[in-house]
Amino acid sequence: MRAFTDPSELRRLVREALGPGCRVTGVERLRGGSKKGVYRLALAGAGAPPTVIAYSWAPQENYWPGVPTPHPSGLAPFLSAHHTLQAAGVRTPHVLYASRPDDLALVEDIPGDTLETAFTTDPPRAAEALAKLSMALDRMAAQTSPADHTSEDMTLTRALDDLTEAAAREPRIHAAAPALTDRLHELHAALTPRAAHSLVHGELGPDHVLLTPDADPALIDIESLTHADPEQEHAYLRLRFGPHYTQLSRPTLDPARLSLHTLALHLSLVAGPLRLLTGDFPHRDAMRGIAEHNTREALRMVGTAS
Repeated sequence: MRAFTDPSELRRLVREALGPGCRVTGVERLRGGSKKGVYRLALAGAGAPPTVIAYSWAPQENYWPGVPTPHPSGLAPFLSAHHTLQAAGVRTPHVLYASRPDDLALVEDIPGDTLETAFTTDPPRAAEALAKLSMALDRMAAQTSPADHTSEDMTLTRALDDLTEAAAREPRIHAAAPALTDRLHELHAALTPRAAHSLVHGELGPDHVLLTPDADPALIDIESLTHADPEQEHAYLRLRFGPHYTQLSRPTLDPARLSLHTLALHLSLVAGPLRLLTGDFPHRDAMRGIAEHNTREALRMVGTAS
């Protein structure tokens, strides 16, 4: 049985952050994380908020079995991403306290639903939040840095590595590996140099957008924030937002880059979930579903029936 972060550590975190008059009356570990533990803490005491969220990047919270995680993780990238988004005018839960020696953070608990839930339960509110998210993406896109011209090669290398791993675990990918390899090289060869990269979240699905009472979007799971091709972001947005993606799309995207990042994403979302399933990650059906969907999509991109 996996042992998670000790509640005594969370109580200590609250005392350090909010003072000895604040005490924890309830601890709930929230579902979903594979690299960090996310806890909702109920509080009591003068001046204490009703609840806060604690993040723990302790080793026992990481479900990735004996290999590096596919994206950065930990308190340091989280704080860096939070600072960068805040400077760009993009909402994310406020950091109340960070404990660097033990990779713990306390952040505000934003009540209400995710954008993913609101699409079903409150479409008008979701539409308002989606429009605001579109503006937030524009603010992120305005935060540029000079392009590293090796990044295209890195994208290709990672995609080929993911293809190798996916082919070892999924027979349909193995059978289509020559066609997938050729397609990756074709898309990479079609790229033209780019002068600048923009700020991207990296894993921006509607489940990673909390809604404030005013329907303002607040981004979470921000540790993967980096400067990269906007097409990398939009490949993920298009996959995760589905029919709601239209408002987030941009006419300036490079079709060749979007195709390369899309195929690379599908291969990553086959290899990663199947790798995760070699360990004790509990939500196994969800991971199998992600791997299955992206297997079909990767094969579709090379005209191979799944």
